[in-house]
Amino acid sequence: MDWRGRRESSNIEDRRGSGGGMIRPAGVGGIGVLVVVLVGMFFGVDLTPLLGVGGGPVVTETAPSGPNAIDDENEQFVAIVLGQTEDVWGQLFKESNLQYTNPKLVLFTGATSSACGFAQSAMGPFYCPNDQTVYLDMDFFRVMEQQLGSQGEFARAYVIAHEVGHHVQDELGVLSQVNAQRSRVGERDSNALSVRVELQADCYAGIWANASRDAFSLTDDDIRSALDTAARIGDDALQQAGQGRVVPDSFTHGTSEQRQEWFYRGYRSGDPDQCDTFAASRN
Repeated sequence: MDWRGRRESSNIEDRRGSGGGMIRPAGVGGIGVLVVVLVGMFFGVDLTPLLGVGGGPVVTETAPSGPNAIDDENEQFVAIVLGQTEDVWGQLFKESNLQYTNPKLVLFTGATSSACGFAQSAMGPFYCPNDQTVYLDMDFFRVMEQQLGSQGEFARAYVIAHEVGHHVQDELGVLSQVNAQRSRVGERDSNALSVRVELQADCYAGIWANASRDAFSLTDDDIRSALDTAARIGDDALQQAGQGRVVPDSFTHGTSEQRQEWFYRGYRSGDPDQCDTFAASRN
């Protein structure tokens, strides 16, 4: 993946170490935090009690906030990937006579505020439709490598593209429709709808990868890296690793096979119309 030297998005807000609140749980250091983050990603649950937030002691570190500047390679990578999503989706929307509004992306460490509530590392990367912003603690990338064994820069790009895929859904009105429907059904059906939302975001990530092949000089190894990551974060793989058994009714993101299938469907076709997970016979 050759990403250096390309346009950087200006829609990045770096809150790492700023007055926005870097919160470290008292008594939980380095590796312990990573384990908590990983388990939170496994099951999609709020693990703030384990982090000492909302009951236990926390240590809040603040620093003077100043103008944002892309001042390290990690932020530059995120800014360039985000910039490429802006270019790709802006063009695809234009071809459909639609207007695409670029999302924002907030980098944070530990915890920060969002329009969807308190954002913490334990939640993993997420998209908030209320402020059209992706929230990313880049420690998650270290978790991917050290805990999940996910390798390669394009694996990181896939994660960002997946979250931007949720923004695309928001722009198209999909998220609001699905959330309304989820509020009217039971937990099992709500989870099934969540799976379809997540698989569509995987497919949109594949669409972006297809359109970015030349820009990033993507190789087969890059695509294999994304597919490998999709497999490692499937609900079945994570549940098996985390609790030794698989509970399909509790799936919220899809199996490893499904996540690979839908990413590759988007990548192979390059056609957003092929990403209708809601019309598919199986999710």
